[in-house]
Amino acid sequence: MRAELHTHTLLSDGELLPIELARRALMKGTKYLAFTDHASLSNLERVIEEGRRDAELAEEWGMKVLTGVEITHVPVRRLDEVVAKARRLGAEIIVVHGETISEPVERGTNMAAVMNPDVDILAHPGFITLEEAQAARDNGVVLEITSRGSHCRTNGHVVRMAQQAGALTVVNTDAHSPGDLIDLATATQIALGAGLSREETDRALIETPQSIIGRRWHA
Repeated sequence: MRAELHTHTLLSDGELLPIELARRALMKGTKYLAFTDHASLSNLERVIEEGRRDAELAEEWGMKVLTGVEITHVPVRRLDEVVAKARRLGAEIIVVHGETISEPVERGTNMAAVMNPDVDILAHPGFITLEEAQAARDNGVVLEITSRGSHCRTNGHVVRMAQQAGALTVVNTDAHSPGDLIDLATATQIALGAGLSREETDRALIETPQSIIGRRWHA
């Protein structure tokens, strides 16, 4: 069963209610899921509280669903503040929107995210540097390999930096619509295509997400 730890719903710019996203993900073989809608100081409370209600519903199907956020386009100097508030409000998983090449993310966001041990995943980090990947390793921040078309062009670079630094990786979809959801076989192809070895792929698809879930699940 697959773990998917980066998704979006109608609570931000996704197309589905959280519960429908969960159901469709389950039909793709996903047992472990995270709702991580785009968030900042304007909507943290709403995204976390409303997502939690459908996360509880999805447990009726035997799924484990974490309620979280993707902190998005927050000024670098305020990132730690927003991360801390999200955690206080009950976010079980915190993703930070990294310096993807397809959006004007403020320079320094990657470094601020990987220096914060309360961040679980740095999403689509673009041309992440070796220094940033090393900080991710040291602080337990996982680097994302993504299937999303607008962000996946630097997957190979992210993998090389992670391998050199010894940082952990995870494969996510950054799903915004039903068609973005993938099964385990497709996730495996994405990981191998990005340059992960078979052993690294198994870790990115199974061991690493399980570790994140284990340390955050109903923490």
